[in-house]
Amino acid sequence: MTSHAVVSRVRRAVGTRKVGHAGTLDPMATGVLVLGVERATRLLGHLMLTEKTYTATVRLGETTTTDDAEGETTATASAAAIAELSEEAVRSALAAFEGEIDQVPSTVSAIKVDGKRAYARARAGEEVELKARPVTIHEIAVGELRREGERIDVDVRVRCSSGTYIRALARDLGVALGVGGHLTALRRHSVGPFTLEAAVTDLDHVTITPLADAARATFPALDLDAQQAQAVRYGRPLPLDIDTLTGVFAPGGEFLALYRPEGGVARPAAVFVG
Repeated sequence: MTSHAVVSRVRRAVGTRKVGHAGTLDPMATGVLVLGVERATRLLGHLMLTEKTYTATVRLGETTTTDDAEGETTATASAAAIAELSEEAVRSALAAFEGEIDQVPSTVSAIKVDGKRAYARARAGEEVELKARPVTIHEIAVGELRREGERIDVDVRVRCSSGTYIRALARDLGVALGVGGHLTALRRHSVGPFTLEAAVTDLDHVTITPLADAARATFPALDLDAQQAQAVRYGRPLPLDIDTLTGVFAPGGEFLALYRPEGGVARPAAVFVG
């Protein structure tokens, strides 16, 4: 299912059109898709900034138009080049991608170019040229390497910043090794604190986490007194010592807003109450 199809199913299940998701999953991918319902849709944009974890299989020796198995093959490496490629070389090349890097997204990504999704332009036959963007790959754990005829399949686990494209990583690994590469499997295991183990698969009977619980799980939390909580309801800055985006809560536990540090005080980034 596409991410849009999941949203449509959940809209019917919960009886509202106000449902959104935090981060599109590729059509061939499986795993965690975080949805927001009603007021929680406003929280989704901030969730986009969080860390994500994936497992994937990269096939070395073949490039495709989409950087994954759904595209058409554009080039193949020789049997000799694959035979000469050592496991040590593959592991070393992957290690070089760890840290802060500039990554050019896949041309079939969901990034908008002049108001239109890149994948839509690419599928319409347009030339798509995307600029490199800074992303952070915190860790790449290399699993099994399997020689499949004249190809090599590599299993990896990647912990990365939001905005990182695993398809682009597969493509760039193939370039670095001189044999080409693309993605054949992708599964998202976590988006911030939301994990695959807690996910539901029955989209007609979804479990909704209360907004306050989701906010506490995702952001640093600060419990306010009654006077401070009233100031938040009016969208006022607070003399709070915070150093990152922080969820603030009323004395009774109600989630009020996200505040950010700015100019020596805490200012509202998003207020969820009137």
